[in-house]
Amino acid sequence: MDDCSPNARADQTLQPLDAVDDFVAYVAGVSGLSPNTVRAYGQHLEAYVRWTDRVQVDALHPDVRELRRYLGELRQARYAPRTIAAHLSAIRTFFRWLVLEGVSDEDPASALITPKTPHDLPRTLAARQIDDLLAAPDATTPEGLRDACMLELFYATGARISELSGLDIASLDFPGRTVRLFGKGSKERIVPVYRRALNAVEAYLDEGRPALLEMSGRHERDAERRPLFISKRGNRMDAAALRYRFRKLALVAGIPADITPHAMRHTFATDMLAGGADLRVVQELLGHASLSTTQLYTHLTPDRLKSAVQQAHPRADG
Repeated sequence: MDDCSPNARADQTLQPLDAVDDFVAYVAGVSGLSPNTVRAYGQHLEAYVRWTDRVQVDALHPDVRELRRYLGELRQARYAPRTIAAHLSAIRTFFRWLVLEGVSDEDPASALITPKTPHDLPRTLAARQIDDLLAAPDATTPEGLRDACMLELFYATGARISELSGLDIASLDFPGRTVRLFGKGSKERIVPVYRRALNAVEAYLDEGRPALLEMSGRHERDAERRPLFISKRGNRMDAAALRYRFRKLALVAGIPADITPHAMRHTFATDMLAGGADLRVVQELLGHASLSTTQLYTHLTPDRLKSAVQQAHPRADG
């Protein structure tokens, strides 16, 4: 197999886009980053290379001032702080890799400061909105049984939409009442599932999914890799397809248009904390690598925090 690393190109002049391709292949195969992050790195670095071509800067050997100039142009173009931070993250990782591979002796990106980003509180759904959304699917149809299963698992597990898309039937343990999810970096976690959600899954598997499979005229051969959510054509529903179904159901339920599927994950976390769950337990259930990410949800549960202070602080009654 050919070696695609920069060291294998020592007898050639390494072109910036070739370096980006090598870098993307490296992070995809070694770092354990999610496919979305890897794709974003590639897009951000291609944008950077296009800029260096336009202003005649050496893309692989810029100085700090030139990188600051690039970030300044992103700000002038009214890119959001989070977007600029994402571009900077890609550039930093890229230049660390260039030094590691011996392409560059210096890392000019290490001197750059990450722009401050606003800490917006996650959007969540009220209890009545959750009830209306879960009641939106038409359970008399195969698609409705599938959609009901999707929404119940959303709210029961706090899963990302990509994680739901990746579920196989074998991912569910009905006797143990758990589901096995694969999150960012293919990290596995086991999440308990309450009975109502399992009932929705069983109804879909008993009636909805077989009907959808019959409509497609397809026959499943791999018993171990049977996708849970399938379309009328018998194909696994990807994240975009599930997102589309969520949006349709949200409209039926009267949910505001700016509410995304990720709001179900936020609502799960907030409701768990409001119900008294330990922060580290919620971190584990969500698959967060850092506790600081989970702590964002504590801002949405002031009553719980007040209650904790009243119970634990020695001078709370004073």
